Amino acid sequence: MPEKNLPDIPKNPGDWESDYDSEVAIEEEIRVSKPKMYCVILLNDDFTPMEFVVWLIRTVFHKNIEEATRLMMDVHQKGRGICGVFSYDVARTKVAQVKQLAQKSDYPLECVMEAVV
Repeated sequence: MPEKNLPDIPKNPGDWESDYDSEVAIEEEIRVSKPKMYCVILLNDDFTPMEFVVWLIRTVFHKNIEEATRLMMDVHQKGRGICGVFSYDVARTKVAQVKQLAQKSDYPLECVMEAVV
């Protein structure tokens, strides 16, 4: 007695392929886009010592003394300096670290992140 849920078995072996073509797995191309990137920017103020800013840049952004000093001078002279470009989560973490260290040391240093266009 045939079960009602099963398809009929083809009589000719050549018919087998045409009945089951729709069940062949097809690979799909998966496209992965690059994550949106964010600049982490230090903003100048009149109270935070330059030495602290250099130390902070070296500690949080792992820059050498020359890069940290140059970046601190950008912040001082131009009002802002880009410390790096990161994915969203990393940028957010860096901003939080800067704010936490500045606050812990009683300095008003500000740090923001901006989407890279």
